[in-house]
Amino acid sequence: MSDRIPMTRNGYDKLKSEVDQLDLVEMPRLTQRVAAARSEGDLSENAEYHGARESQGLLQAKINLLRDKLARAVIVERAKEATDEVVFGATVVVRDLKFGDNEVFVLVGAGEEDYDAGKINVASPLAQGLLGRKVGEKVAIEVPAGTMKFEILEVKFEDN
Repeated sequence: MSDRIPMTRNGYDKLKSEVDQLDLVEMPRLTQRVAAARSEGDLSENAEYHGARESQGLLQAKINLLRDKLARAVIVERAKEATDEVVFGATVVVRDLKFGDNEVFVLVGAGEEDYDAGKINVASPLAQGLLGRKVGEKVAIEVPAGTMKFEILEVKFEDN
């Protein structure tokens, strides 16, 4: 996997902070839990021990995944100049052509996504379908749930 992952400095710092928290606080806590469970004797029937080991493995997998993202990160500055083209960092107002309602998406890097707030990862199928499009264009985007059809109403840039 050598694909680069675009993200802002904020997103990078947020992921780095999360890795540090998991590695320096959560992992030692789980290691102590494993040691305490191990000291209780027979490991073959020790559910606490097996549960702690499983949690430790899952946490290590998450740490490895986040470290991989950080290793492949490319810091990208958000576009600040007004343009009618959808680019990284843009806030895009679209009309859903199926339902007729307007939606707002902000194209952000890894670590900054917040789907409830409309912040979508620039690498997602939805964001990829919007990138490079201009105000007034109608687009059909294939996403895991099917095809979404939008008209791009506005592209703006805000300080986030």
